[in-house]
Amino acid sequence: MRTVKDLLVEIKDTSEVIVDLAYSAILFNIEDIAEEVVELENKINDLLKQIRIVSILAARSVDEAESVSTILQVANASQKICQAAGDIAELVLRGLKLSPDMVRIALIKSEETVAKAKVSEDSEVAGKTLEEVKLHTVTGMKVIAIKRGYEWIFDPEKDTKLYIGDVLFAKGDISGIPKFYRLVTGREKTIEEFEPKLEENLEKAVELLIEMKNLSELAVDLSYLSLLYRDEKTAQEASYIEEKVDNLKYRVQLLVLKSLRNNPDEDLNMLLAVLELTHASERIADSAKEIAQIIVEGREIHPIFSEAMKEADEIITMIEVMENSSLDGKTLGVAKVETNTGMHVIAVKRGNRWITNPSASTKILAGDKLIVKGTREGEKILRNLCSK
Repeated sequence: MRTVKDLLVEIKDTSEVIVDLAYSAILFNIEDIAEEVVELENKINDLLKQIRIVSILAARSVDEAESVSTILQVANASQKICQAAGDIAELVLRGLKLSPDMVRIALIKSEETVAKAKVSEDSEVAGKTLEEVKLHTVTGMKVIAIKRGYEWIFDPEKDTKLYIGDVLFAKGDISGIPKFYRLVTGREKTIEEFEPKLEENLEKAVELLIEMKNLSELAVDLSYLSLLYRDEKTAQEASYIEEKVDNLKYRVQLLVLKSLRNNPDEDLNMLLAVLELTHASERIADSAKEIAQIIVEGREIHPIFSEAMKEADEIITMIEVMENSSLDGKTLGVAKVETNTGMHVIAVKRGNRWITNPSASTKILAGDKLIVKGTREGEKILRNLCSK
């Protein structure tokens, strides 16, 4: 029988990759990816059944039962995140899709964008494994899926070898796309600016929708961080973000209705997709709050949680910037933290203040605590940059 720790690791990893795949499916309108999301949703349901049984068997006293119940609360919240991802996938399978301009806004405005590139004969990665090329650490782009002919490899392992003709789907900071594209294709790619041709209210609605997406994912990361550090302020910030996402949902819905009033011939299926995406983001933020409530309520999280997080595919941690270090006084854009280390800065804690949507122009100061997630190797590189 599998252990609670093993099941918790798989539940967390699955809940993260399923959200990435769901957004990839809707942005690129790919049914194969959407179908995989549905499969993963079924998988998470099975994992939840298993962890409930194992947890009940593991509890030998009232105190143990209480601490185990917090693990189950995390698992239940993860299941809800996966259900939200499944709802996004269903949009694709039902033929509802975003307009090209909406997709381009999403790819540019997302905190972590999604990109695809085909491995060419001139590629530096052809014939090598993901571990050998270290794409995530080197470019800041994590490969979440590979299309090989008619086959798909979802959430590839480190020993997955890349071949000429493979189409890689990856997520990461938009600044890492040129480097990622160059390594994979052997050609240069620039990020082009464009002027969207959407009705004014609808354009604003899409921008707010992407903000909802960014904030809901941030809330999940902060909720996990609050458990790791048993930090009430971090947990409260996750709860505050959930409230902000709720407010944004109503603003998006109102803007969509206004756009329809101004343009009655607008594609209703497209507008429905936008509205459904707001519900999905709201549910993800709600799930994050459920996780954070464990700390807000002063409950003890089982020690096995910390052990499980150390074995997850992506780690999340807090790193303090020391005075006169390589990052002290630099902006994130100049430092290219994610591109150079593979660690994504999801927030900055400056004293009692939070910077929850750091941009390329955000300056890093000594004493700042960077909330980051990524690879273990990237964590070591970033810690060195923050300490000297």
